[in-house]
Amino acid sequence: MTGIRKVAVIGGGVIGGGWVARFAQNGLDVAVYDPDPQAERKLAGLMENAAHAFAALIPGDRPVFGKVTFVSSMREAVEDADLIQESAPEQLALKQKILAEIDAHARADALVASSTSGLLPSDLQQAMRRPERLFVAHPFNPVYLVPLVELVAGNATAPETIETAKAFYAALGMKPLHVRKEIDAFIGDRLLEALWREALWLVNDDVATAEEIDDVIRYSFGLRWAQMGIFQVYRIAGGEAGMRHFMAQFGPCLKWPWTKLMDVPDLTDALVDKISDQSDAQADGLSIRDLERIRDDNLVAIMRALAGQAGGAGWGAGELLNTYEASLAVTPLPKAAPDITRPLDLHTATVLPEWADYNGHMTEYRYLQVLGDATDALLALIGLDAEMLASGRSFYTVESHLRHLAEGKVGDKLTVSTQVLSSDGKRLRIFHTITNDTTGDVVATGEHMLLHVDTTSGKAVTAEPALGETMAKLAAAHAGLAVPDAAGRAVGQPR
Repeated sequence: MTGIRKVAVIGGGVIGGGWVARFAQNGLDVAVYDPDPQAERKLAGLMENAAHAFAALIPGDRPVFGKVTFVSSMREAVEDADLIQESAPEQLALKQKILAEIDAHARADALVASSTSGLLPSDLQQAMRRPERLFVAHPFNPVYLVPLVELVAGNATAPETIETAKAFYAALGMKPLHVRKEIDAFIGDRLLEALWREALWLVNDDVATAEEIDDVIRYSFGLRWAQMGIFQVYRIAGGEAGMRHFMAQFGPCLKWPWTKLMDVPDLTDALVDKISDQSDAQADGLSIRDLERIRDDNLVAIMRALAGQAGGAGWGAGELLNTYEASLAVTPLPKAAPDITRPLDLHTATVLPEWADYNGHMTEYRYLQVLGDATDALLALIGLDAEMLASGRSFYTVESHLRHLAEGKVGDKLTVSTQVLSSDGKRLRIFHTITNDTTGDVVATGEHMLLHVDTTSGKAVTAEPALGETMAKLAAAHAGLAVPDAAGRAVGQPR
């Protein structure tokens, strides 16, 4: 990951805390400095939600979680960091002071990123002795899920700083966008500001409530924006003639006196109270942590749905997610060799929102999916690889018996343990047990008979010597284990 292994985060609030989660869930050690005595407590709740979301977003192998350490001084945080992410309040003088202190104590080769949402990096660099390493890395909340990060260089920023930053944030599963011109509020916030101004006027003039405006967005164009943005959506609106026709048809309305973009209502106490009261009513008793969890689950569901589009290649944020997951698979995390004298824990899974049925429980075919993935993990362990598959050798599952014993709910982390009951070179009989890691309950079991086959003829054949020896070794190692009570049971047999 571009040589960056340890980072420092200055400011552990909503944005800084989001960065801590994003960094740590990618295996980076993070030193956090925040003078707020409540910072560590506040961050703990955010980190819990972030861990829940990341487990659902990346249900397979994930990096080993990085170490997060709160330190008592800025110097202690930055002095051995490879990259420092400043996330202090949006006050130019304060940020300049903090960046100067970071600059004084950080290693000469360390990069310095500011999370500012609108301050110009050229202004932020003014008090730094090494301004060439400073750049803006502006994220969007929640930082640990939303992938976009705007990268902005100042007048003194070195080109290689931006290039290193692009590679670094991309390795975190993000979409780094280099904003080519230094401009107030960059790109994202300028677009959001336009919509926000109009929304304030609509509430101020009693045209709509806060909840009604949110409904307009989430039930209409927000759905389109999530996967196509604005220009591509309007291209479709132009019909077969495309964008040129759309611009000709709807361009004149841009001159109509609809918008109040050049003005903003006075944020009087009355307007602030009105918006706050409407927002409280809309929340309907849900805490900020509750709303964060709901927002995160929805974002995960949207991104994972997009990941399955375009024939499985993914679309938009889903395509980016697939690329990120593939990068984790290309460089798998080191694992200790399994103890084959015990049932093998080869597969874990997290129950995703889309796995739930109308009762909020894991659907039947998802149990079979988890068991199938565990079988694949076992076959990989015994030596079934791409080369063997290409040669026309594989395993077919010819019989299964699945028992549903407990409910799997969204967010549950499941571990599958696998026991080899027997093997004769052609047949492999296995028994899986799915356990809920949180409760310890056995959620389901699956007994399966697999045949080693020649895929050209479709007939069972004896496995190659190396594969057969591994199968026999596992069967012998597990021969001394107690046979599960459910092994060999018939469907409907009394417990």
